[in-house]
Amino acid sequence: MLDGYNVIHAIERYKSLSRESLESARYALLDDLVDYQAFTGDAVVVVFDAYTAKGKKIKREMFKGVVVIYTKEHQTADSYIESEVERLVQDPKHLVRVVTSDWAEQQLVMGSGAVRMTPREFRFELERVRQAIQERLPKQVKTGDSIEAQLSG
Repeated sequence: MLDGYNVIHAIERYKSLSRESLESARYALLDDLVDYQAFTGDAVVVVFDAYTAKGKKIKREMFKGVVVIYTKEHQTADSYIESEVERLVQDPKHLVRVVTSDWAEQQLVMGSGAVRMTPREFRFELERVRQAIQERLPKQVKTGDSIEAQLSG
């Protein structure tokens, strides 16, 4: 489970995109999370604050298999994550990891029985997964050859 805006503002790749468009930063993060989930098999949930947005209900969407949550009005991503962690750790089959740079949130998460991960640690994890994906791709895909060139070669 990731605190989406927290991760966006903590990892330079997304942070620089957010300066131009927060929506672009969200989609870049989501695209990376899709690859991460597909490679690792871990279920991924990303939570975005909608604290100041008008709307009484939590909005839940799927983005290519990744669960995306927008909190309800006057609810922070932290409070949503805290309640979900409490619920999920009740089942010993769940290993819950939370990605946030918020120190208080990390302490709460660990106290609940979940594992905390900083955005910096998660960035390294994403890079490791990206590298592993590249290593598994066929040579033609790695070199950037077009499908047309591959078929004619």
